[in-house]
Amino acid sequence: MQALLDVILPVFMIIGFGYVAVWRGWFSQSGVEGLMTFVQSFAVPCLLFVAISRLDLGQYFEWRMLVSFYAGALAGFVLGMLGGRFLFGRPWEDCVAIGFCGLFSNSLLLGLPLTERAYGPDALEANYAIIALHSPICYGVGITAMEIVRAKGQAGSGLVMRVLKAMFSNTLILGILLGFAVNLSGLPLPGTVNDALDLLVRAALPAALFGVGGVLASYRPEGDLRLVLYLCLISLVVHPLVTRGLGLAFDLSVDATRSAVLTAAMAPGINVYIFASMYGRAMRVAATTVLMATALSVLTVWVWLGLLP
Repeated sequence: MQALLDVILPVFMIIGFGYVAVWRGWFSQSGVEGLMTFVQSFAVPCLLFVAISRLDLGQYFEWRMLVSFYAGALAGFVLGMLGGRFLFGRPWEDCVAIGFCGLFSNSLLLGLPLTERAYGPDALEANYAIIALHSPICYGVGITAMEIVRAKGQAGSGLVMRVLKAMFSNTLILGILLGFAVNLSGLPLPGTVNDALDLLVRAALPAALFGVGGVLASYRPEGDLRLVLYLCLISLVVHPLVTRGLGLAFDLSVDATRSAVLTAAMAPGINVYIFASMYGRAMRVAATTVLMATALSVLTVWVWLGLLP
């Protein structure tokens, strides 16, 4: 109960503030769109740039942790896609978008603040290692699968270029790549630039949580309830369960286990709706899954915190 009060509720209260503010008309939908543009295009890319540029790559890019997390994510993608097709009879293009809901957990906007609240700022280093690969791997898998399905199984000469164009137009990925460039080059940034970045980074997570609440207020839980509950099960239970099992098999350290499992236990992020809207497929399923899974994660994250060492 103490974990629920001290760790989870403060984070979800900020989301709740954003939800109520938009629902009651105190904060406009256009304001939310502007806030999320700031968060996703500027503040969070700067956060990732700063984190990756200062990360000890040799220590935190631990292959066993990354395999544990991403094996669970890919299992979620496959289960979502095949379930959408063979359990719920959806077209294959819908199924790729449905599978993406089981692939892309909210590692950034929920995973970081919850991990920080639970285990302190020093615990975030392993999270950043996961996040550095999250968008490239997940968008790479999702876009590649969708383009193959749309091409009726024929990859086509333009597939690689379409995948690369979609990935490298993502500001989160650009922030990560620039962070790696600074880290690997060893070039120090001027002190004034570091100070300015630190100021901007402090605004990233609180603004993001408030913005998530505002975005969720525009969603309406409607239709496809069985499919949505199936995706919630994959995201909130199967993904962290696979990650935890592989972590035990690989004998992961306590810190790596906490970061990997807690990140895996996050609800699908808004990116699943963005992906669905990119292709105009399963958008209602994606939106409802984000809303319902985020609400359910208040309890499921509490359970996982109790199970973690």
